[in-house]
Amino acid sequence: MIKIPRLLLVFWLILVALIFAPTPVWAFCGFYVAKADTSLYNQASQVILARDGNRTVMTMANDYQGAVKDFALVVPVPVVLSQEQVWVGSGSIIERIDGFSAPRLVEYFDEDPCSPPLPQARGGTRGGADVMLESAAAPQDDSSLGITIESQFTVGEYDILILSAKESDGLETWLIQNGYKIPPGAASLLQPYIRQNMKFFVAKVNLAEFNQKEFQSLSPLVMAYESPRFMLPIRLGMVNSQQDQDLIVYLLSPKGETELVNYRTVKIPSDLEIPEFVKDEFVGFYKSMFQKVYERHQKKVAFLEYAWNMSNCDPCSAEPLTDEELKQAGVFWLNSGRASNVFISRIHLRYARDNFPEDLQFQETANQQLFQGRYVITHPYRGELKCEAGKDYVISMREQQEQEVQNLAELTNWKIEDIRRRVDFLSQAVENRPWWRR
Repeated sequence: MIKIPRLLLVFWLILVALIFAPTPVWAFCGFYVAKADTSLYNQASQVILARDGNRTVMTMANDYQGAVKDFALVVPVPVVLSQEQVWVGSGSIIERIDGFSAPRLVEYFDEDPCSPPLPQARGGTRGGADVMLESAAAPQDDSSLGITIESQFTVGEYDILILSAKESDGLETWLIQNGYKIPPGAASLLQPYIRQNMKFFVAKVNLAEFNQKEFQSLSPLVMAYESPRFMLPIRLGMVNSQQDQDLIVYLLSPKGETELVNYRTVKIPSDLEIPEFVKDEFVGFYKSMFQKVYERHQKKVAFLEYAWNMSNCDPCSAEPLTDEELKQAGVFWLNSGRASNVFISRIHLRYARDNFPEDLQFQETANQQLFQGRYVITHPYRGELKCEAGKDYVISMREQQEQEVQNLAELTNWKIEDIRRRVDFLSQAVENRPWWRR
């Protein structure tokens, strides 16, 4: 049968970050420590990595759910950071980049097959936070424990320490002596980072700054550094979690797609037609679909959800970011006298200690191939179909809607009989009409 042209009416936009809310974050980089017996667990996280050459700007989103006075964080970093290399970012940038790259639901409405075809129309529409710095105190040594405070400063609502350590027991002892409660199992995970000569970024909330500025929530932290290592530590974050964790990494590059080196990456299922009722249940659909494909790959792969040049989109789930917004997201190569390309790779992991035992290692590539997680809903024409082409259309839609049922059952863990009961089959709606029986 000849497929009837469809008219794109609207793009339904779902931000995957909302799927996993609430989301206490920073699971990927470090572990929470607390000055009380507060139980802190994290299940989801988001990070932006803007990278060109050996320079990286990392933005760590924060949606911490506990008491502000109990918040503290330990993150391994490749170099000693100074106060000029750390600042607070804007949470809205995380939302913008998530909205631009989110898997999307596209909705089409079929035209009357008994009317002359119309031309097909498809497509879509197409400053940083203040930084409060205080003078850094002189670095301090605790030679008996093998700990050196390499740098100490305040940015925004955070007091920051950069520590170096000679052994994990010394670092654990130092943290405990300074009033931090270490999550069980953290000490054994510190040693590999110490052997790599990595430093430790320790952040806690400066309550005076927090109360004075009347912050509504903790700001993202941004770090800029030079290092040949292009990696993201995830092992320390596992000590705070009781279950699998979700991590979404937005990788920005002037060259092309950024790839994982030490884990296999597969594309999320895409460009499949699904039944109409999923429009109102896209969150549940995506959760079920992601879990099924995660299990199908033995829980050992990362998933590419989006790869695109950020100057355009088709269809657009959100407007492309402006140059100013890109700079807030860490893109430092704009206006550098060369082509200011920004290519985004959105990688989604669900991981636990046994299936992702290594930190994430990345590499930039020149691959400009475009990809997006995209799901299609088609609304059949349900008016009078008093022509032979109309009867042919009903027959073709019967086949298509059945295929949509099969697609949804294959994508998710939903039972096919339950899916079929919820589908408004066009053939059932018209088979008792007089014009159909003639």
